[in-house]
Amino acid sequence: MKKTTSFLCYIITVFFTACSPYAAIENNSFSKPLTDTINPQIIAGKYSDQKKLKLDSVDIVHFIQVYPLFTPFRKDLNYFYKSRAYSLAWHDTNGRIESVYILYNKILQIEENGVPAEIPYLEDYKRGIGKPENDSIVMIDLMQTAQYLHFANHVFGGVPENESKRLEWFIPRKKNDYLQLLDQTIAGKTDSLEAHLYPQYQLLKKNLSKYYLLQKKGGWVAISTTKKKIMSGDSLPVIAQIKERLFLTGELRSVENPTVYDQSLEEAVRLFQNNHGLKNDGIIGSKTLQQLNITVEERIKQIIVNMERCRWLPNETRDDYLVVNIPAFNLLVMHGDSLVFSCEAIVGKETNKTVIFKGHLKYVVFNPYWNVPDGILKKEILPLLNTDKNYLTKNNMEWYRGQLRQRPGPDNPLGEIKFVFPNPFDIYLHDTQAKSLFGEEKRAFSHGCIRISAPFELALYLLRNKKDWGSDKIRALMDGNTERYLQLDKTVPIYIVYFTAFVDFQGNLNFRNDIYARDKPLLKMLMKN
Repeated sequence: MKKTTSFLCYIITVFFTACSPYAAIENNSFSKPLTDTINPQIIAGKYSDQKKLKLDSVDIVHFIQVYPLFTPFRKDLNYFYKSRAYSLAWHDTNGRIESVYILYNKILQIEENGVPAEIPYLEDYKRGIGKPENDSIVMIDLMQTAQYLHFANHVFGGVPENESKRLEWFIPRKKNDYLQLLDQTIAGKTDSLEAHLYPQYQLLKKNLSKYYLLQKKGGWVAISTTKKKIMSGDSLPVIAQIKERLFLTGELRSVENPTVYDQSLEEAVRLFQNNHGLKNDGIIGSKTLQQLNITVEERIKQIIVNMERCRWLPNETRDDYLVVNIPAFNLLVMHGDSLVFSCEAIVGKETNKTVIFKGHLKYVVFNPYWNVPDGILKKEILPLLNTDKNYLTKNNMEWYRGQLRQRPGPDNPLGEIKFVFPNPFDIYLHDTQAKSLFGEEKRAFSHGCIRISAPFELALYLLRNKKDWGSDKIRALMDGNTERYLQLDKTVPIYIVYFTAFVDFQGNLNFRNDIYARDKPLLKMLMKN
């Protein structure tokens, strides 16, 4: 197994419209996030559960009157301080506690989280943390708590669940307890803020900082050539541009022999192709050139959109779970935070989109019947039945309890095995007879179900702890023609997700085409909010 961070990862939103940073997204003018931070080394004192310094509920009312943009957090502010018997949270008898400065730095760098949100009352906040001679420590304490709630609301929550469902994302949203996280932060457990987010989120965040820096330096120039294919051994002026482009994003380690397509460039091109879901033949054709010419601004948007999707996923690992990433056309078989194996997948075409949801795999079915879905029956098969009375016999089909089904056999589109996780969308994993399609770059061919290239390997892994269920028995059942259901001893979670940017198990940033055109609507949703 390869030890790594899991693919799955991890904001009620209150965005502020004045000087909206989302205009920067629309105008392709991303800027480096704020860096006006205080060095945590200057902290006075450590956390102590003090009871002497207090505020009153009236102080909270006054604070909201002075800073009305924090009105959405009034209830949380009251609950938090009441649970502390109205003791100040960010001060003790020695002054401010260490967590103030650590959290202050995180808040000022909120845009590094892919959240171009305004920090409300920023100048008042900076003054209170910096030189607050004339500021009440009660108001400073309330400001810090309110700023935390605003930060957590954006960074941990994402767009409201009803809006993400409009994008057909039906995985239940994780529950956020911001006040519990705040308690942990005050107690000095500041790492809990990072641990709340799934590891994939942090990997994308790191790459977002890298792409912000590339954008600040001017990004990369568009590469133009009249040659249809550029390959190893070629010597052309345009190769210098290609090398510079791959050097900027890290596929190429150094630029030597700038106009020669040498071995180092071929290796870099193959890596780039792998990272973009292209055939890694080392030949720069139109598809590779198209990906090379996508601007740094567009890539920044893509990373931000997928960081938002990460916020919607639960921060959890299990003994076994499966992940299907639709735009990547693959299945990942996971054990905890380790990759067991991966294989190619075929997903729904644009007119039959595979649904994004979470299921629980319960059954392995050998030599399954194919129960023809109503949509396929009406649109595709009934017209053929009307013109060919022998259609059912020719295709090994029969009517069973009022439903048309195809018997097990070499022509069955489900192949020799399927994996069932009951769901209202009637989606499952299955084998296929059309194995040549796994060689295609874009594998969106199905009616919504997910075909996988390694069904035997998946069955063998899922049944590994079941007595007397080794490879020979599984092969024998798959070679038969009798349907057999086998219930797993323990259900296995399966996540069907949609990520067009992610970090793979070798640590490489990957991009995929937005096959269902869902990135732009989500970006608009972020801008609107």
